[in-house]
Amino acid sequence: MKALSTPKEMQLLLDVWREACRHIEIGEFVARIAPRLGERIPFRLVVVRRVELERQRIESLASVSRGSASTQLRARTECTASELDRLGRWCRGGEMLAGSAGERDPLLRLLCPPELTGPVLAGPLASGQELGILLFCAESAEAFGPEHAEVVRQLLDPFSVALVNDQRFHELARLREAALADNQALLSRLDRQEISESIVGAEQGLRTVLERVEKVASTDAPVLILGETGSGKEVIARAIHARSPRHSGPIVRVNCGAIPTELVDSELFGHEKGSFTGAIAMHRGWFERADGGTLFLDEIGELPAAAQVRLLRILQDGTFERVGGQQTRTVDVRLVAATHRNLEDMVAAGSFRQDLWYRISVFPIHLPPLRERPGDIPHLAEHFAASAGKRLGGAPLAVAREDLALLLDYPWPGNVRELAAVIERAAILGDGKHLELAAALGNAVPAAPRLSSPVSAPSTPLHPGPDSLETAMRRHIEEALTATRGRIEGEQGAARMLGINPHTLRARMRKLGIDWQRYRRVESG
Repeated sequence: MKALSTPKEMQLLLDVWREACRHIEIGEFVARIAPRLGERIPFRLVVVRRVELERQRIESLASVSRGSASTQLRARTECTASELDRLGRWCRGGEMLAGSAGERDPLLRLLCPPELTGPVLAGPLASGQELGILLFCAESAEAFGPEHAEVVRQLLDPFSVALVNDQRFHELARLREAALADNQALLSRLDRQEISESIVGAEQGLRTVLERVEKVASTDAPVLILGETGSGKEVIARAIHARSPRHSGPIVRVNCGAIPTELVDSELFGHEKGSFTGAIAMHRGWFERADGGTLFLDEIGELPAAAQVRLLRILQDGTFERVGGQQTRTVDVRLVAATHRNLEDMVAAGSFRQDLWYRISVFPIHLPPLRERPGDIPHLAEHFAASAGKRLGGAPLAVAREDLALLLDYPWPGNVRELAAVIERAAILGDGKHLELAAALGNAVPAAPRLSSPVSAPSTPLHPGPDSLETAMRRHIEEALTATRGRIEGEQGAARMLGINPHTLRARMRKLGIDWQRYRRVESG
């Protein structure tokens, strides 16, 4: 290949490389360097197109006319599989192509938009998986000579880099827009203006908890949050992140109990394309997505033994490999874990690794259940009532004094999550205009119909006695399944009634050995 030899040619190539490396949109890149290219190449129009193999098409990304004249080009050209195959071979081959747009050469007709006419110089762009076409169009057949073709050949590398940068530019923009949309949707559901709003109960029942949060937040030490289901462990995890030096980075929540055992490694650490059946593309795991921020592993006690080993390694040296990959990767992640289970008992039973227990329990935080902090109930009830009122009736609702007494008398085995569900149910029963708390509490789980079938679900009182947490949890789930005839998801499902995610409910049912099909059989009987 003949190199550009004159100082002007060298300066031109330097200017093009400088603009190509600015990580800008390719349309802006072409517009910036078009005047400089016009000093060396007699073109009337320069066009950059991208070959999209997966979508089987060629897309025009940028076109700049020389002077005041302009040409409207069709954005896309649909291609057949054989055309794409030929086009891909040409792009990777690196050979220039000269001729006239619209002539009989099928490859040249494919490279050029249908509206394009006149002499063209076509150069292939290829960088990794990105393929494209660089077109210079002229007025007359004598406009382009061998020296112009050589200049275009020298431009192929910087234009290929610009094509890759354009793809990354737009991908980052899409990811940013998606993240902002998710953030706004979350804030809307939570009825918040920002994610770091004050925590209800911070001045009363959770004061000691928040004091420990303040102590540990500024460090990178792993934190283990211990508390019953529904007590607000995720709220505390987010408070730790919001008060940490990582607050501008991501916080990623993973419910370990909701991930199928065979997919745990893939979800946490990612996988390479083709590493197993169904792995049709590379997948970044939760650790990579949380790089530079906080990873919140909820229900960490549900992790299988193999995943515990890999988790221990990444906590020790920050390295891991994707499933099916050979490359060792490094991440900078602060771990916050949570569980409602007694991990010390699990260590003694051999179902949880002792070395992992020591690693994650550097700074434990015990979150008291709602029944042990009754002073928080009025504030939480007011908070949930205001939110429910705005969602259902457009105006916040208030809790009456007599209703507050009912709330204080209830033991709340489902903790804060159950309180939120009861308030929501009370607002629905009141048509969004007032709270029917007596009805909501008296029918927290609707009574099961009387059935003559010998297969029946257990019937127990709503207000539990001094049973264990698992017994109370089992009772509430079974009553909800009875009332919904075994339906888990949807508006009339047990998950909605209990105020929890359907995946979480299924995980709880597996752990408690509850067979939902039993309640389906009740219906058919």
